[in-house]
Amino acid sequence: MIDHPAVCGSPSRRFLLAGATTLVLTGVAACGRKEDKTSTAPAPAAPAGPPEGSLEWAVAGPWRTPQDRARDAHRHPMETLRFFGLQPRMTVVEFWPGGGWYSEILAPYLARGGGTYVAAVFPEGPTADPAQVTLNTAFKTRFSSDKKLYGEPRFTTFGATSGPVAPAGTADLCLFMRTLHGWMAAGIAEKAFSDAFSALRPGGVLGVEQHRLAPEEDQDPVAANGYVQEAFVRQLAQEAGFVFVESSEINANPKDTKKHPFGVDTLPPTRLTAPKDQPADPAFDRAKFEAIGESDRMTLKFRKPE
Repeated sequence: MIDHPAVCGSPSRRFLLAGATTLVLTGVAACGRKEDKTSTAPAPAAPAGPPEGSLEWAVAGPWRTPQDRARDAHRHPMETLRFFGLQPRMTVVEFWPGGGWYSEILAPYLARGGGTYVAAVFPEGPTADPAQVTLNTAFKTRFSSDKKLYGEPRFTTFGATSGPVAPAGTADLCLFMRTLHGWMAAGIAEKAFSDAFSALRPGGVLGVEQHRLAPEEDQDPVAANGYVQEAFVRQLAQEAGFVFVESSEINANPKDTKKHPFGVDTLPPTRLTAPKDQPADPAFDRAKFEAIGESDRMTLKFRKPE
């Protein structure tokens, strides 16, 4: 908005004369011209949105929460999914979708295109983490509530004792989106790659987005700070049978030093101000971490051999 200075005092003589002249000229121009009350100017055309069913349409969808859409500048969903080769008729398995940040893009897109979205959620059962079970319930309720929008997603589980995430050789694309450090902490990272390899058809793609540790840093086996070396990810994929295709800097953030008091969760969107499971510290200065933004992340593409 442009702020206009207030006009103080009485209008000047020049201003009044100019205004009077304009009114007279306008009246002369209109003299002798009959008003045409039947003609109307055409209404301006409404701006056309992206075609329904396109990836642009899914990313711009008003059903996405404002908080999630605000993160697009950091997560680059359009570029990331295109890098992985997403197509509308694919069967896509997302491991641990959490609250559904990518699900609210993938499910509508695949539902419109004739594809299938499969969510491999947190493990369930008597020994399951209650917080994860609660998140699973909310996720399933949400994405089962609107078949016109989300289609009919399939729900399966991934964990230490889970079975196949999908029938063998049926998936076109599997996604690990910022989840690998959690699996390393739980000792199931190798199983994740193995389960994805089994689910994918020959030629199918595994897409990995993960907080990236500097190559000169030692890799913590349980990735306690949330960061993982790119070379380590490639090694896990290769051991499972995958072939590395290419990497992208779509989600790189050179401002991320990786040196944060509470690991990657110090940064947005988690924004820890105290160690996990401890009360937040209201005196913690968040300014420099907000200035960094979200983490520096690798974006890697692997393929199951034909």
